[in-house]
Amino acid sequence: MKKRRVAVRRTALLFGLLFTAAQFAFSQTVSGTTTREATSPALVIDVWTEGKMPGMGADEPEAEMPAKGDNVQRITNISRPTLSLFPAKAKHAPAVIICPGGGYNYVTYNKEGVEVAEWLNSLGITALVLKYRTPKNREGAFQDLQRALSLTRANAGKWKIDAKRIGVIGFSAGGHLAAKASSLFDNRSYSPFDAVDKKSCRPDFVILVYPAYLEREGKIAPELNLQAKISPTLIVHNEDDKSFIAGSKIYHAALDEEKVKNTFLLYQSGGHGYGLRSTKDVGVWTRDAAAWLKKNKFRD
Repeated sequence: MKKRRVAVRRTALLFGLLFTAAQFAFSQTVSGTTTREATSPALVIDVWTEGKMPGMGADEPEAEMPAKGDNVQRITNISRPTLSLFPAKAKHAPAVIICPGGGYNYVTYNKEGVEVAEWLNSLGITALVLKYRTPKNREGAFQDLQRALSLTRANAGKWKIDAKRIGVIGFSAGGHLAAKASSLFDNRSYSPFDAVDKKSCRPDFVILVYPAYLEREGKIAPELNLQAKISPTLIVHNEDDKSFIAGSKIYHAALDEEKVKNTFLLYQSGGHGYGLRSTKDVGVWTRDAAAWLKKNKFRD
């Protein structure tokens, strides 16, 4: 009887290990892409005080766009911007606001939001995913980011954040937003209305990952102010992103000319919109970005 109980325990243990392995494999591969199981934020914060949001919202109710079988969550018709807080374990951690892409038509919330937050947390960085206004609302999206930066500084103590190390990372259209935030902070894009807006909306550093819309007709996009005290900038891109690589090259050259501290990580392959999921040359960008953050003391 004792031998039989031991055998049952061993069988149960083996089954448990196999089941856990199967769960891990399933969570790692969905539709041929590497993914993670969903992580819930510790807190979801409204960017605006009720009734105080400037500009317009969407005409339709917020909704997820139809699935495309690529395990990407695309949210559109956003009229209530939010920050989802993913805190690091450190008591005085640097923080990064994440601006997902989506061509200003939607927000790729998981691939360029939550998954990025998990990576930042692994580096000891608190992450905040910004769900900004869409669709076709560039003015509203920029107002949301400027307010989010001030809101994060205003709550730095409560959220255990280092108020002097608050950055922005943006993907595609979100990269355009991040570049604007680092060059247009002197003039707030809405009328300040409370104590939060007394806090700076200038990011301490920015990371632009396959940024879009940085150039127009071969020149820097006119909305970007190169004479500002632009934040230290990391640009991540690859040669085969034919639609937007020119903008990154032009922006990098312009920052060099203005003697703005910047680094350009240029890879050969990767396409566009890969987030953290690429298996091509650009797939190592997170390793190189982590080293840049460490070298510049934007993380401990």
